Amino acid sequence: MKFTDGYWLLREGVTTAHPVEVLDVDATGGTAAGGGTLEIHAPTRPVRHRGDLLKGPVVTITAHTPMPDVIGVTLTHFEGGRPPGPVFELTGQETAARAEYDDEHATLTSGALSVRVARTGPWRVDFLAHGRVLTSSGPKGMGIVRDGTGAHYLREQLGLGVGTHVYGLGERFGPLVKNGQVVDIWNADGGTATEQAYKNVPFYLTDAGYGVFVDHPGKVSFEVGSETVSRVQFSAETQQLTYYVVHGPTPKEILRKYTALTGRPALPPAWSFGLWLSTSFTTSYDEETVTSFIDGMRERGLPLSVFHFDCFWMREFQWCDFRWDPRVFPDPEGMLARLKEKGLRICVWINPYIAQRSPLFAEGKELGHLLRRPDGSVWQWDLWQPGMALVDFTSPAARDWYAAKLEALLAQGVDCFKTDFGERVPVDVAWADGSDPERMHNYYTHLYNRTVFEVLRKHRGEGEAVLFARSATAGGQQFPVHWGGDCEATYESMAESLRGGLSLGLSGFGYWSHDIGGFEGTPTPALFKRWLAFGLLSSHSRLHGSSTYRVPWLFDEESVDVLRLFTRLKLTLMPYLYEAARTAHAEGLPVMRAMALEFPDDPGCAHLERQYMLGPDLLVAPVFSDEGDVTYYVPEGTWTHLLSGRTVTGPRWVRERHGFSSVPLLVRPGAVVPVGAVDDRPDYAHADGVTLRAYGLERGARVTVRAGDVTFTVVREGDTLRASCGDPSAPWALAAGERVARAAAGTGSLTLEPASG
Repeated sequence: MKFTDGYWLLREGVTTAHPVEVLDVDATGGTAAGGGTLEIHAPTRPVRHRGDLLKGPVVTITAHTPMPDVIGVTLTHFEGGRPPGPVFELTGQETAARAEYDDEHATLTSGALSVRVARTGPWRVDFLAHGRVLTSSGPKGMGIVRDGTGAHYLREQLGLGVGTHVYGLGERFGPLVKNGQVVDIWNADGGTATEQAYKNVPFYLTDAGYGVFVDHPGKVSFEVGSETVSRVQFSAETQQLTYYVVHGPTPKEILRKYTALTGRPALPPAWSFGLWLSTSFTTSYDEETVTSFIDGMRERGLPLSVFHFDCFWMREFQWCDFRWDPRVFPDPEGMLARLKEKGLRICVWINPYIAQRSPLFAEGKELGHLLRRPDGSVWQWDLWQPGMALVDFTSPAARDWYAAKLEALLAQGVDCFKTDFGERVPVDVAWADGSDPERMHNYYTHLYNRTVFEVLRKHRGEGEAVLFARSATAGGQQFPVHWGGDCEATYESMAESLRGGLSLGLSGFGYWSHDIGGFEGTPTPALFKRWLAFGLLSSHSRLHGSSTYRVPWLFDEESVDVLRLFTRLKLTLMPYLYEAARTAHAEGLPVMRAMALEFPDDPGCAHLERQYMLGPDLLVAPVFSDEGDVTYYVPEGTWTHLLSGRTVTGPRWVRERHGFSSVPLLVRPGAVVPVGAVDDRPDYAHADGVTLRAYGLERGARVTVRAGDVTFTVVREGDTLRASCGDPSAPWALAAGERVARAAAGTGSLTLEPASG
């Protein structure tokens, strides 16, 4: 939100008050020599005499630390209101923080990061690491703002250094670098073609050694060098606002610490990484249709892991009642059993909305589980479903009620849920737990997805729970997987989808998917084949559309061949991909990584948004044209095309033309890629029969790689590659130096294939 008219003036009706000096400092829990927190009282006008002490406002500034290298700053104007809810659930660590002050500064230090408030001279708050200023809040940056309507905001402006790039703020479909953009953190069902987003996260990442998380679940407005071009401004309509500065210094370290604070992604089951096929949205289907698709995939050698039933598995105007439409699916239990005999997992579409015609509407109203207006009536409207109401997930009883409906589906044989919607949440309501409606708008999706995820974890077991979720906010990364929402069947929408996924990955989310071929409209055969390669080289892969099916033979026979090629390629890469998934779970680093995350010191990578790293070692550049022309950037070193074995030496830009059965898929120099022996399913013993492919290892290089539960070490000694197993007593113990090293007792083998050098 913009408050100024140019640099010198305020917009009509706007008034501001900014801290100008430090009146006093309290090092809580200690003395001037040290303590755990700082509390500072900062008048917004100079104190020249006692008469200046009779008026406000005064800003109270509290600095604290939840974990090393992370410092929180809380700005408070009035603190007499009741504690607002909801709040983000943050995880702290024991931290040896040090607070101290003298006549010049008040400082709080956590790990390598310090916040330093000037006690003399112009107002200034610096965040420093290793003696270097990362960012600062200067005069007229921090403050209290009122607009012409009387609305009360707290605002902060943090300096943006020359050449610093800003990323993140959730799944955003515009340019990957956010400099110059206005971003409102407000979940909306707006498709992938606008500034609106389904997954809004008040966290931004920079390549200057820090990130910033604004701890406010409601609407936060960011001006990223778009009001004052040398600052990132954020504001919220509140009396108290907390933000955290997270020091890396690298972007990866920033993500590790941010996700340690807000929650790490769960590890999805291996089967979820296989190909998902959907009925599509408004298409006509029954068991015969579904079976024809599944049998058609099998007959054509197209491995399928998950089948998804979209909205119309339920009766029209009754979403959600969680009951199969008896006219179309008279024997759901039998049908699900028959599909499972084919080796499939089953996903069904749900949302948190209850249509008036659904039997659950009357039940939920009677039990008090539906969201109400302040006058006690059930909140309803006719958008999306006639007479639609919302489940009030702030009520534990409502959560249990909703969960019980899902448990009945699990008992029938359903394995997972597509948790659609969750963005259309009103503010003229009264939540069961008294939550503030503005703060609950974004947070609602967190309660919704957590409720569903916990049902799956309870009944399917740890490591078996997985969603296909559309909406999210900070912390929602704990409940994967997320997909990009409603995109169009165009190359432009394919590109905007990729930008959204990379932006989400830079916001703490580990896994991401999208509708292969586009959701709205029907892709041309050429577009469909290009999107297939991109989709199968993503974390998760789903064929889904709106009004038309997405089985490949409806496009052309070459689409069948392309889908077969890239599906089987992905399945053989499962030892590599699942290790990248483990890293997402353990460290918060995404499987699909923006180039700037993996190569922060290469300025050529800062703006790249049409290519990405799949895990740490595979570079993917999707093709966005029928003809197959593609331009991509190769960082330093000699990279190898995985599919052809050709090499490309960077740093430089490369122009190529690819057929539909090819895509730029390059292996990083010095990498060892584990390739599985199975290409018809994702959930196999990844170490059994694995091949380790070494690419450009320099002499003396030692690379550790994991496949399944086995860790291997590959060493280049002179011109020889040697391999060893981490556990010499295991049946996978290898005879060091053998070109083909066979496991003891004939339980398997490991093959070294020096693909380059």
